[in-house]
Amino acid sequence: MFDNCLDDILVLDLSQYIPGPFATMTLGDLGAEVIKIEPPFGDPMRDAFMQGEDGISPLYKQLNAGKKVVKIDLKSDGGKEALRALVKKADVLLESFRPGVMGRLGFDPKALKELNPKLIHCALSGYGQTGPYAQTAGHDMTYVALTGALSQTGHPDVGPVPIFPPLADHSGAMQAVSSILAALFRRERTGKGAFIDVSLFEAALSWNYLSLTPAGHGLEVDACGQGELTGGAAAWYGIYETKDNRFFAFAPIEPKFWQNFCKAVGRDDLLARHMEAQPQTDLIKTLRDFFKTKTLAQWSEVLLPADCCMEPIHTPDEVLNHPHVKERQIAFGNEIRYPAWVDHQPPKTRVPMIECDISDLL
Repeated sequence: MFDNCLDDILVLDLSQYIPGPFATMTLGDLGAEVIKIEPPFGDPMRDAFMQGEDGISPLYKQLNAGKKVVKIDLKSDGGKEALRALVKKADVLLESFRPGVMGRLGFDPKALKELNPKLIHCALSGYGQTGPYAQTAGHDMTYVALTGALSQTGHPDVGPVPIFPPLADHSGAMQAVSSILAALFRRERTGKGAFIDVSLFEAALSWNYLSLTPAGHGLEVDACGQGELTGGAAAWYGIYETKDNRFFAFAPIEPKFWQNFCKAVGRDDLLARHMEAQPQTDLIKTLRDFFKTKTLAQWSEVLLPADCCMEPIHTPDEVLNHPHVKERQIAFGNEIRYPAWVDHQPPKTRVPMIECDISDLL
């Protein structure tokens, strides 16, 4: 299993909310020991979005399962000394403060390197450590807005809509993970530590190459919701409503899948229309009207066995009870596990987080 790949690697997590904790949760899934250092009042994620029976958000517990959690006042002399002691024996430190905060606390990259030359220090921030936006406040939606992705995500009649799950938060988290793993690999060969500057905005921006590359070549980019892959140009890639006001995703891009669809529904008249010039406005309307003649269950019964790239848009409770999800054991009970099998074995469940005192860790 991957859960022993990072044995003997100690990670200090000084982050809050979603991106940093998601990154260190992943490192923990790979076998690292993770110590989460929170301010005296705790990570605000403890109270976010939902409340558990014990008053702590299950989302916070999901993100911090398997970690040792300790509260330290980094503005106090005792707190600073405790962090110095932990840094000296750590392999990785991930923090998500606004640029400059670590320096004001006495832990800028130079100071950390002096404490531990082999430390991998990852600074995960909204816009990076430098540049005119370095001190700009933001959240996922504002980061994604600057990438240009929201200009195409939505519907022509509605305009842009927020992306969910949060794109920048999670792409940034995984950028941090891959960068940290690469730095650890380099350290194995050279003995050198690293300072890694990861921007949530830039991570999301790098995922928007499908729009930015054409724009960089001077080509006109499709308007909101009117592109091939945003639902407004091609009948064979979109979301359709059914008679009972449910929806399904429909993506028979390749001719063979389109042919399977046409045969399954007895519409040979549509076979030759697959590659009509875009925007396929008339064909989209034809399909919209057609799909509203049956319920989602009726269409699922016909189209799911037809091998035509159709899938109902499931609600979260339907996802958790889906037979494929159950078989793969990725969503298990109320836990979302590490999304990979290793050596034919499913991912293991995480142990609960452990609230610690600093004396337990030094």
